[in-house]
Amino acid sequence: MSHYEAPIREPLILGHKSYHDITEDIAKPIEGKANKNWYIAFYISLAAMLWGFGCIFYTVGTGIGVWGLSKNIGWAWDITNFVWWVGIGHAGTLISAVLLLFRQKWRMAINRSAEAMTIFAVFQAGLFPIIHMGRPWNAYWVLPIPNQFGPLWVNFNSPLLWDVFAISTYLSVSLVFWWTGLLPDFAMIRDRAVKPFQKKIYALLSFGWSGRAKDWQRFEEVSLVLAGLATPLVLSVHTIVSFDFATSVIPGWHTTIFPPYFVAGAIFSGFAMVVTLAVPARELFGLKDLITLRHLDNMNKIILLTGCMVGYAYSMEFFVAWYSGAPFEKFAFVNRAFGQYWWAYWIMVSCNVITPQLFWFKSIRTSIPLMFILSIVVNIGMWFERYVIIVTSIHRDYDPSSWGEFHPTNIDIGVFVGTLGIFFTLFLGFARFFPVLALNELKTILKSSGENYKKAQDNH
Repeated sequence: MSHYEAPIREPLILGHKSYHDITEDIAKPIEGKANKNWYIAFYISLAAMLWGFGCIFYTVGTGIGVWGLSKNIGWAWDITNFVWWVGIGHAGTLISAVLLLFRQKWRMAINRSAEAMTIFAVFQAGLFPIIHMGRPWNAYWVLPIPNQFGPLWVNFNSPLLWDVFAISTYLSVSLVFWWTGLLPDFAMIRDRAVKPFQKKIYALLSFGWSGRAKDWQRFEEVSLVLAGLATPLVLSVHTIVSFDFATSVIPGWHTTIFPPYFVAGAIFSGFAMVVTLAVPARELFGLKDLITLRHLDNMNKIILLTGCMVGYAYSMEFFVAWYSGAPFEKFAFVNRAFGQYWWAYWIMVSCNVITPQLFWFKSIRTSIPLMFILSIVVNIGMWFERYVIIVTSIHRDYDPSSWGEFHPTNIDIGVFVGTLGIFFTLFLGFARFFPVLALNELKTILKSSGENYKKAQDNH
């Protein structure tokens, strides 16, 4: 018996779409020529990427002394950017894996681009611990391998090494999950390709997919297994990232609320980035009938929910600092809100707590320009959250001789802009040569959630 959604729900696929129409809509950006806007965005991203690479090579060649770090502030923009990028990488797996397990159909139009975003964001995050080493060619020192130092495993106990294992696991599972989902769509482009070279490339990418019942059966089994593996990873990876701070005894970091607070913040910033990417994508590639306002509305609701959780965490930090009776802890939070870096703290609160409350209003949740602006505001706020946690906590240590300030250098800025450039270059390349939407999944919901089918059902 076929499954139908309640008529009260808005359709997930608008217009009088057939199976063939969906195939044409998704294949069009790949088979046709890219428009002018795509080229403009691509060249801007490419310029930022090249600038970033220049700054990274200069940093590695000269040493991390070219950043604004000092003997007092050893972590600043590098770790801020690392945590921010890891956070952005969380929404993709959440949309794909968790919502798949809960059988949420609205994920099907956005999961592919969200998974791609996850992988590209994790790539950027992985850069920073490597650069932060200062001498990345000695990275093998942290590995538990027989070495010239005798029985020692140098720095194997470092919390930063936990990140390496967590993020590499997360990346590998997300990559396999993403690629598995792409196989049927690569096969579709392979079968439609006219140019022999293009046909050969997509044949390699599709791994010999034939579309037999056995292929589909294994595809579904693998998807569920990978979703089951990825779900705990969503929670564990950012929990481990928070341990980088929570295992210390520095006031402002040494708190048990960090794991859930970081996970909520990661989902918050991740979904905001999905909205930031989905809104231009549906305009650039003409996908308004497939990425509908209902999809965007649902994501904005999740941003609102996680924004409230993050706001609760901010207030709870202050309560715990007051309730602890520890003078250093109290000072850390009062200094955070009213000290030298007060502007960063209040930007964070404005962007992450106050601004998302606008999503209570449906007119704002469904307004394309407003949700696009608010999603960018949220991402700015989350970057400032990481900055506030890191810099304001260590710029005033226990000893006044350890007090200092942080001022970013042009290299700091260049490396960060470079990672943004790499991210958007990769994403634009993905959108140009890979199917942005999951073709096979959209076709499965056409009859239950397509506009024309719903109308036909209502008329009966």
